[in-house]
Amino acid sequence: MANPYRELFNAPGSRAFVLAGMVARMPISMTGIGLITMLAQLHGGYALAGGVAATFALATALCAPQVSRLVDRFGQGRVLPLAAGLGGGALLALLLCTRLQAPYWTLFVFAALAGCMPSMSAMVRARWTELYRGQPQLQTAYALESVLDEVCFIIGPPLSVGLCVVLFPEAGPLAALLMLAIGVSVFVLQKATEPPVHPHAEGQGGSIIRSGEIRLLVLLMLAMGIIVGVVDVVSVAFAQQQGQPAAASIVLSVYAIGSCLAGIVFGALKLSIPLPRLFMYGGIATAVTTLPLLLASNILGLALAVFVAGLFFAPTLIVAMALVERIVPAAKLTEGLTWLVTGLSIGVALGAAGSGVLVDHFGARSGFWLALVGGVVVLGAALQSYRHLSRGEPAD
Repeated sequence: MANPYRELFNAPGSRAFVLAGMVARMPISMTGIGLITMLAQLHGGYALAGGVAATFALATALCAPQVSRLVDRFGQGRVLPLAAGLGGGALLALLLCTRLQAPYWTLFVFAALAGCMPSMSAMVRARWTELYRGQPQLQTAYALESVLDEVCFIIGPPLSVGLCVVLFPEAGPLAALLMLAIGVSVFVLQKATEPPVHPHAEGQGGSIIRSGEIRLLVLLMLAMGIIVGVVDVVSVAFAQQQGQPAAASIVLSVYAIGSCLAGIVFGALKLSIPLPRLFMYGGIATAVTTLPLLLASNILGLALAVFVAGLFFAPTLIVAMALVERIVPAAKLTEGLTWLVTGLSIGVALGAAGSGVLVDHFGARSGFWLALVGGVVVLGAALQSYRHLSRGEPAD
């Protein structure tokens, strides 16, 4: 039986840009939680750490889609080095300010400038689109990228936290900075697969975020990111409370394994269910699986709860990206994809920051109530999205 994922890489140059893109996209998932861990270690609390990370997340929300709009107009080779240089340079300055004990306001300034990092997952998807536009392989390519995004957001945070704890406080964000520099440099050198600049039709110069359907998808991605951010931070705090700090990495790995396996299987399936309905089902399942988190009383129980919670993360992300490809014009595809990844990034940082405040004031397990709130938002956004997106779908 043919492997649909292996067949994707028959296209020349595909392996190179996927590998480079994977390295280059890791910083967006590592930086926020890395800043939280770094500053919490150095300052003994989560308030300042959460504020700086939230600043980075909000700056990303503003900057990354604008970077993608510039890419759509001027090309990846011209825009990505400049954006990565500005964002990476600001992150380096933030680390230096932390090491030199500079005033707190400098941390917020450079965290905001670091938000200029490009959304590399959107750049990779744009290359797949040029290779397989109008062909069945494109759906498989989007599924692969959604799984890789999920791997990035599940593996990146514990990797960053582990480096900060095991090596030195700045190690996690520093590793993210090095990955950004290496990944983007190698990625832009792959000229043969770089998408051409798409002309914008007259009257379509505005941002794609004006679309109501896109806003609902972004809201759902933000809420899903909050759940992931809560799991990241509360797992660390919970493991420390249990006297087993190293177990946090095991818990987060279980989350990654469950979500990745579900995403890989889902991406290989050829389902006849309409995408809007699949999206609704994924949102409902994601919301329901936040409930077991509240019942965790030990490391084993927490590992089982996060495994269940992770099962529907990647499949829902896969469907959301497929819906974006259907909704937005080709000339705005990079921007549309970026908005979803940005929403997820914001949610991860806000979930981490918000749960950090709850942990400081009410104990480790209290952070999971924020995950429950995220689940409620996911449920509402999924149902509302189904109402909007299912118009025109054929009845069963």
